[in-house]
Amino acid sequence: MTATGFARSGHEDSFARDNLPPRESWPDLRLEEAGLAYPERLNCVAELLDRHIAEDRGGRTAVIANDLHWSYADLADKVNRIANVLTRDLGMVSGNRVLLRAGNTPMMVAAYLAVIKAGGVAVATMPMLRAGELAYPLRKARIALAFCDHRLTVELENARAQVPELARIVAFGSADSELETLMAQPGYARFEAADTARDDVCLIAFTSGTTGEPKGTMHFHQDMLAICDCYGARVLKASPDDRFTGSPPLAFTFGLGGLVLFPMRIGAAMVLPEKAGPAELIEAVERHKVSVVFTAPTAYRAMLDKLDGRDIASLRICVSAGEALPKATFDAWQARTGMALLDGIGATEMLHIFIGAPREAIRPGATGIPVPGYEAKIVDADGKVVPDGTPGRLAVRGPTGCRYLADERQTRYVLNGWNITGDTYLRDADGYFWYQARSDDMIVSAGYNIAGPEVEACLLTHEAVAECGVVGAPCPERGQIVKAYVVLRAGLTGDAALAKVLQEHVKAGIAPYKYPRAIAFVEALPKTATGKLQRFALRQMAQGET
Repeated sequence: MTATGFARSGHEDSFARDNLPPRESWPDLRLEEAGLAYPERLNCVAELLDRHIAEDRGGRTAVIANDLHWSYADLADKVNRIANVLTRDLGMVSGNRVLLRAGNTPMMVAAYLAVIKAGGVAVATMPMLRAGELAYPLRKARIALAFCDHRLTVELENARAQVPELARIVAFGSADSELETLMAQPGYARFEAADTARDDVCLIAFTSGTTGEPKGTMHFHQDMLAICDCYGARVLKASPDDRFTGSPPLAFTFGLGGLVLFPMRIGAAMVLPEKAGPAELIEAVERHKVSVVFTAPTAYRAMLDKLDGRDIASLRICVSAGEALPKATFDAWQARTGMALLDGIGATEMLHIFIGAPREAIRPGATGIPVPGYEAKIVDADGKVVPDGTPGRLAVRGPTGCRYLADERQTRYVLNGWNITGDTYLRDADGYFWYQARSDDMIVSAGYNIAGPEVEACLLTHEAVAECGVVGAPCPERGQIVKAYVVLRAGLTGDAALAKVLQEHVKAGIAPYKYPRAIAFVEALPKTATGKLQRFALRQMAQGET
């Protein structure tokens, strides 16, 4: 270890390490206490992928997508070829950030792993993001190179017009795309994993942003294995013969862990339907004999109405996260399928789930107990532990934790070595944690995190809107929906036609899933004496209008 406490970095470009928060503002990262030990020199892709080849498991199925089947050896070949393209043709040096833009496709997985194996830092983005939303991580992480699905280049090109530092966009996903052409060069089938440190950053995952400005969360090579060796090994308890599928985009760390890292850690297979709505998930389970599913409570509710005549006998583990799991949904799923849903709460800052319960310890209605290797407690505004049964702020620590990219909000998320997640919980006398509410203005709709201020900013770009406020409104199907309260400019009248126009305006400006599904036209918004919007008053209105 160096004098700073870090291992010697394998990064030639030191941007990531230089922009970690000050060490004194980090949470406690408790690997030893979690029973984990990783070597100082560590490239997580060597562990997740190359180890299977070295130990004669290269013939096992790794990736399934419709009629495509890749073995671990096939996936390793793709990863090695892309890593060679990065370092030989595109000039990437270790520590460079690479933006990834695609749906849940096999090539997205291969590109993700290749960036990390080559010593780069992956910055994955959701395919629904628009140019303005893409520009932010490009600027914040100083990204010069992007891999993009050939069907999704338009918005990224538009983002490049705003961020000229993005020097190169390489398309992939078709036989004649630039990346596939470069990969076909001779001598590209082998690649030695970069000599990175276990605490070198390999992933910057951007949050949805509770104030409209996302935060870049920085994760190390050791973190990618730690979530597998804690939640994956000690709660999920899947086997190498399982097949995993789910709906979360790979740009969400919930999806990255559940659909890629957990199966790869044990040599299992991932099934990647590019469209992963409830009907497509059932189709994937039936067609490919999927046994492990990761999705949101909303999807489980929707799937219940689509199970007639379908063969889901292969399914044995169902993980629910992304939003609070209503007990009614838990009960209905169990009654229909005989399976108990594994509830869990995670955070982009923590990389994956840190409270959940294995199948033998589930308590319906409770999120669960701390994942082995993690600790959790409920604290008041001053960080003092409150008595069991008292709602308060959820605090957690373990082998992973929050390190924001050059962001002063680090000091608000971490308190005395504990991660303060922004969730209100209570703990019962048996140590189970029960979700109460979000502690901030985040709207959680069908598993997606949506920042109300971001939707407000988009609405305000329409000429008809004078003022607006956006909050979550209760919805039995989606948990919450985005509801906008809009004050129109003088002389205009709100009606259904104008509401539709404003909804389409938001869909065109930011990711479509963020649009307000309900719009109320009002004469004025509730404000404080200093003119600040009172979102709590809007939330009360939304509660009373359902």
